[in-house]
Amino acid sequence: MTNPRQLAFIALKEVHKGAYADVALDRVLQKFKLPDNDRRLMTELVYGSVRRQRTLDTLIDKLATKKAHQQPPELRTILHLGFYQLRYQEKIPVSAAVNTTVELAKENGFSSLTGFVNGLLRQYLRLIESSSEPLKLPENPVERLGILHSFPDWIIEVWLEQLGLKETERLCAWMNKTPTIDLRVNILRSSLEKVESAFKSAGVLVRPIPYLPQGLRLISSTGPIKNLPGFREGWWTVQDSSAQLVSHLLDPKPGNVVIDVCAAPGGKTTHIGELMGDKGKIWACDQTASRLRRLKENVQRLHLESIEICTGDSRNLTQFNNIADCVLLDAPCSGLGTMHRHADARWRQTPSSVQELSQLQKELISHTANFIKVGGVLVYATCTLHPMENEEVISQFLAVNPHWQIESPGSDLVDIASPGWLKVWPHQRDMDGFFMVRLRKTKDSE
Repeated sequence: MTNPRQLAFIALKEVHKGAYADVALDRVLQKFKLPDNDRRLMTELVYGSVRRQRTLDTLIDKLATKKAHQQPPELRTILHLGFYQLRYQEKIPVSAAVNTTVELAKENGFSSLTGFVNGLLRQYLRLIESSSEPLKLPENPVERLGILHSFPDWIIEVWLEQLGLKETERLCAWMNKTPTIDLRVNILRSSLEKVESAFKSAGVLVRPIPYLPQGLRLISSTGPIKNLPGFREGWWTVQDSSAQLVSHLLDPKPGNVVIDVCAAPGGKTTHIGELMGDKGKIWACDQTASRLRRLKENVQRLHLESIEICTGDSRNLTQFNNIADCVLLDAPCSGLGTMHRHADARWRQTPSSVQELSQLQKELISHTANFIKVGGVLVYATCTLHPMENEEVISQFLAVNPHWQIESPGSDLVDIASPGWLKVWPHQRDMDGFFMVRLRKTKDSE
């Protein structure tokens, strides 16, 4: 079977039963070998339908007699696919979007409802043609943005409080864009110029990323990443530009002892190894053995020897007390800064899951601070934009640990918000949302 829309439907059925979108998509792509174009279309339809779920449900609510949640689940999925193509995929001809959706209904047990599917999609098109927006958005800015850009209200509220209306709109729009792929060149094995020229020969376009001496962004479609030149040789690895900033902020030196306390799958760990010239000792800790296997593969492919793997919860690893020059705590978080990459993250997180994560983050920072020698540095980082997981964690830590202080990074990497932490807003920097702060231990605790 090579029909990308039918395969998208199969993957979306799994997502609606609880599977992660990327896992469900990957499972189907592994099973059915698709040409690159179909693979791209299927990926776009799966991620797009998940991402835009609230908007698509609202369209069904407005146009059908039965609300979205009252429709048979698989029919609702088929309608999502149809509306997603009509509303968001300008390159797909309208007739193709309608006909293939009707066909999906016919092939998946809804033959008697093909007239309904056809009628609903055409009703939408008639409204669009008469310049009448079918969504009918509410006045309330939280609901309006939530429905228009497809986010739960609580996330919109968190952003409005920090950014105001105009900037929140820009952020919502950015979060719904198809994500870019950034690479980090392994300077111990290759160089920016060498990788750029190898890609050019393979017909793949890249451009350097401002502020990042090892960063390249792919600006053309590529096919499977592992087939690109230099992957097997360890010349580069995939890592978003914001994540690359974190290791530069840590600024490890050759010969340092570094502990990366939530290390898997190893993007930042291996970057630290490269920045240290692979000289010194890096302890890569994580409690998930399966994720550490991926870290091990990355370490081997990039030919790094200074990294040792340690399985366990860093809150219990007392053997590291007072031995580290630097610690990186890339804390487990809600991932609200990377929702464009993880289509279903906006629907999985809740205010109470954020509260639980905030508690875990506070425990992690207070335990891992013990690993650092006097004069050493701890970098706390998350890929979320929720103050409860960022500013509040740091403020509380500093309030009870007066022998620690924030150290403003001496660089122009990003604008520095008071009192010295970095907060990367994606729509302003065109990179994942991140929070990071560099803390120095000035003396031993009393």
